[in-house]
Amino acid sequence: MTTPVWVPRKRRGAEFFLTVLAVFIGIAAYASVGLGVEGTIPSDTYKLGGALIVVAIATHLVVRRVAPYADPVLLPLVIALNGLGLAMIYRIDLGYQQVNPDWKALANGQLMWTGFGIVAFALVLIVVRDHRRLQALTYTFGFAAIVLLILPLLPGIGRNIRGARIWIGIGPFSFQPGEAAKICLAIFFAGYLVVKRDALALAGRRFAGIDLPRGRDLGPILAGWLLSMGILIFQRDLGSSLLFFGLFVVLLYIATERPGWLVVGALLFAAGAYMGYLAFGHVQVRVNAWLDPFSDPDKNYQVINGLFGLAHGGLLGQGLGQGSPNLTPFGFSDFIAASLGEELGLTGLMAVLMIYGLIVERGLRIALTCRDAFGKLLAAGLALSIAIQVFVVVGGVTRLIPLTGLTTPFLAQGGSSIVMNWAIIGLLLRISDQTRRPAPEISTFESDEATQVVKLS
Repeated sequence: MTTPVWVPRKRRGAEFFLTVLAVFIGIAAYASVGLGVEGTIPSDTYKLGGALIVVAIATHLVVRRVAPYADPVLLPLVIALNGLGLAMIYRIDLGYQQVNPDWKALANGQLMWTGFGIVAFALVLIVVRDHRRLQALTYTFGFAAIVLLILPLLPGIGRNIRGARIWIGIGPFSFQPGEAAKICLAIFFAGYLVVKRDALALAGRRFAGIDLPRGRDLGPILAGWLLSMGILIFQRDLGSSLLFFGLFVVLLYIATERPGWLVVGALLFAAGAYMGYLAFGHVQVRVNAWLDPFSDPDKNYQVINGLFGLAHGGLLGQGLGQGSPNLTPFGFSDFIAASLGEELGLTGLMAVLMIYGLIVERGLRIALTCRDAFGKLLAAGLALSIAIQVFVVVGGVTRLIPLTGLTTPFLAQGGSSIVMNWAIIGLLLRISDQTRRPAPEISTFESDEATQVVKLS
């Protein structure tokens, strides 16, 4: 007797088509920058385009080989963002080189780090054949995250850049360990909450219709709060502090389904933000720049120029190569959202945010369909880390919230960020493949609409 079961098709053909389209978007943006700035298509466009096509197809083939049932949309979305980021960094390089011919181009380095990121993406898919095995290393990843966060504080290798001690330097190379710690913490949070969620879900006192957690269960969230405060105090990194604490609180809510944890998290966040404002001058500077940037134009020059750039872009933008994003300090990294808004306008910036929204939606879809609790929490944590980061960065640039100093995933210049975010996509695709893959005891054959699976019994 046979029982027919229906599962999704692999959809690798759809992924290939979307990947080619994403590569075309990046190449077209690069050519448009050359036309806008110099009036001609860059002479190396064909070489760059060929290299991007080869790399994109190779990446697609890796997914086809080792994760054939993975989500077909995530990879093309990320390639499109990465291509747009490279084009915008190249555009800002041209702007700086018109003023200073000795300016060292950043786009070449970003292209190199993109290659390293794709290698990290492939290694994750090849090495991690089953995401559930990571749960056995929960506390190992937690310890690794703490070590990574401590490294910038060590004398000799720690680097203080623009007031934040979040970098390590070895010879000519520098690295931001917090980007790798983000992945380690997501794995640790997921593994820890899978084991402890039943105890943490127990209700305590009821207030305003919300069941608050018991006092004895506040230890984990207090530990997460102290970790985030330590990052703020010792590393002067407001963005990472907010990201790590926000990620833990949201995962805690997802694991327990208790809104009371959101209330406790919001109260602890408010207390930490207030103490940080009173204790640290750099936090006061950012809050004042958020409330009234024009009160001190010299100190808040970056914020003001970013706002002028967004206003200059208007609804449809000035066009790639036609604006002046190089006038905004760090328009290639911290303020790349403002640079995109100036040249692509509100419409283009909203399209970019829509791509981010689709990446987060696909990640949460993977979490919803995953069959094991650890995979659910890990996929949700990885997707929400991208969502929180984008919200914090774009919110700071647009003065929705104070600036924090995080990078825009896949767009902003920075090797650590691009490599680790590619690794995040690799983990999401691995969880997706494991979730959609048919059980080994069933055989499959193709039909028009889906793959029909027949269980042999």
